[in-house]
Amino acid sequence: MRTVNIHEAKAHLSRLIEQADKGESFVITKAGRPMVRVTAINAPRADQMRRLGFMAGQIQVPDDFDTLGADAIAALFASKQ
Repeated sequence: MRTVNIHEAKAHLSRLIEQADKGESFVITKAGRPMVRVTAINAPRADQMRRLGFMAGQIQVPDDFDTLGADAIAALFASKQ
């Protein structure tokens, strides 16, 4: 997440707000210490966001996954000749 100091935030507030509205949240710091985080009102909360691997352990992929249906596909191409 991008950080900007309070002076930069004052100078470029309109641009920063436009970026936050597009989903690019940022943190305003004062003397190097984070003070506030700016995000769009309609931005999803952390508990609403989908994450990768959310079904880990619930799905099993067969060992021959990359060859499933190979015979049927080969037969389709063989019949076109």
